[in-house]
Amino acid sequence: MKKTPVIFTGHGSPMLAIDENDLTREMQRVGADVLTSEDRPKAILAISAHWYVPGTYIQSADKPRQIYDMYGFPEELYQLQYPAKGCSELTQDVCQLLGNDVSIDDSWGIDHGTWSVMVHMFPNAPIPVVQLSVNSTFTPDQCFELGPKLAPLREKGYLIWASGNIVHNLRRVEWNKRGGSEAAKHFNQDIVDNVIAGNIDNIIHYENHEHAAYAVPTPEHYLPLLYCLGAAGTDKATPFNNTCTLGSMAMTGFVWA
Repeated sequence: MKKTPVIFTGHGSPMLAIDENDLTREMQRVGADVLTSEDRPKAILAISAHWYVPGTYIQSADKPRQIYDMYGFPEELYQLQYPAKGCSELTQDVCQLLGNDVSIDDSWGIDHGTWSVMVHMFPNAPIPVVQLSVNSTFTPDQCFELGPKLAPLREKGYLIWASGNIVHNLRRVEWNKRGGSEAAKHFNQDIVDNVIAGNIDNIIHYENHEHAAYAVPTPEHYLPLLYCLGAAGTDKATPFNNTCTLGSMAMTGFVWA
């Protein structure tokens, strides 16, 4: 089997799930490429910024529950169903690869960082999904270093997929602004350029950037990118949705193949 790609995607506001715009159409395009591939993945290892806990955990539920981990949005959003199935084989393979560094935990589920994007990329949940937590005790270097340990999954037919944001600052959101602030655009583009060029140190040590405090005030939305970088190895990165919105949110994603 051909090695599967690695995908990182921005997710932004939960309203993304019920939007129809250029961002969601591009997500549909990326997902369609995966679904129509000769080597369509047999399951997806999903790494969401919203399962940010002190430890590395993997799900094992046959039917993981859908979590509506957001408040104050229209009722339509809470009625949206994404009936993802689990995959015990993927869970077992992750446990074998990570050994004592991972534990099974089914107390969480499929959160909006995952389903708000997958409802566009993979409509009607045709591929099983297993979430892996983002370890809040990890340094950025450790997040990156876990990626190569997960990389063998790609040769077994699993898609490594993560959701977060290169720029994510809720305190600085400008709800009526369609684009990004100058600081958001500058930080986002510098990270994009470094991903394309393979300048890993600059991406891991993002705190050295002049706009780091604005772009990444807390790390949980940025760190999924580092898991993907590690899993992608030397594969070429192709950006999609390379844009900022709401002032302080970057929607940029990458496909490594």
